[in-house]
Amino acid sequence: MVPMAPFPALPGSDSPAPTQLSRKAKAAIVVRLLLNEGADIPLEDLPEELQAQLTKQMGSMRLVDRTTLSDVVGEFADELESVGLSFPGGIAGALDSLDGRISKQTAARLRKEAGVRQYGDPWARLRQMDTDKLLPVMENESIEVAAVLLSKIEVSRAAELLGKLPGPQARRITYAVSKTSAVTPDAVDRIGLSLATQLDAEPKKAFDDGPVERVGAILNSTASVTRDDVLEGLDETDAEFATRVREAIFTFANIPKRIAPRDIPRVIRTLDQEVLIVALAGAEAAGMKDSAEFILENMSGRMADQLREEIGEREKVRPSECEEAMTTIVAAIREMEANGDLLLVVQDDED
Repeated sequence: MVPMAPFPALPGSDSPAPTQLSRKAKAAIVVRLLLNEGADIPLEDLPEELQAQLTKQMGSMRLVDRTTLSDVVGEFADELESVGLSFPGGIAGALDSLDGRISKQTAARLRKEAGVRQYGDPWARLRQMDTDKLLPVMENESIEVAAVLLSKIEVSRAAELLGKLPGPQARRITYAVSKTSAVTPDAVDRIGLSLATQLDAEPKKAFDDGPVERVGAILNSTASVTRDDVLEGLDETDAEFATRVREAIFTFANIPKRIAPRDIPRVIRTLDQEVLIVALAGAEAAGMKDSAEFILENMSGRMADQLREEIGEREKVRPSECEEAMTTIVAAIREMEANGDLLLVVQDDED
């Protein structure tokens, strides 16, 4: 057996203290130990220069005695325990940490000034995009680029994308996948960077929601008389837009059709009982008797009887009080939906 040459910095049993080793040597020892233990270390996230230095350092080392190993690991553990806060290092890492928290214009300007690109791994960004956003790429880019995209995303999403394309185009792209074996990693990286930059270069919108959602949200909180008047005007101006707005609107009258019976108890638990009583007491006069009965029928019998008794004892509710209470209930339902605590029933077109 050919004897292994000892690591020059560690001659025999007279090994120097870990402080005499370079930080590169200590890093190499720690990395080698972690790899031996089966740890998954994302070394590819390091800058290429550091990856190269680490590889060369590990290649120059041979044997490390147990005492030195124990001392290096102990020093490494002490350093980790003393760290209170770490920063990403470099403008690229800082921009990634602040992504979505500073304006896109500021981020783009800082990247340009520092000469750093926006994506460390553009394919990770592309994999997070909705299928509908990737579909135009498949339709408009070259067959070769579409084949690379198809090969880099998850199989289930690739199948979904293919299913949305015309048959002949889907077949051409699928065949082109068989020709991608010669594509170099650099080419794949450039394609990914180009696609991610292109898809994220859409003009910034002033509003997060579309016009239908915005108008619907406004009319949800508007008095019924005003809401009906606005919708009648929209019918005359743009009937299609008016129809879509009506679909986006959720009012007290929509409760029987849009709320599942099993969800009524959950909705009631979020409401102030006085608000609920006022809304139910004035529902019949407001033409909302069906909604009131739907709520009462889908709660516990004991609670329904108690509410009916209180409603019967209450004096006549003013229309303004009733509408305010109904608006409060609708707002609570909308908030539950926004938080994912409630799923509104989708109405059929015929409804």
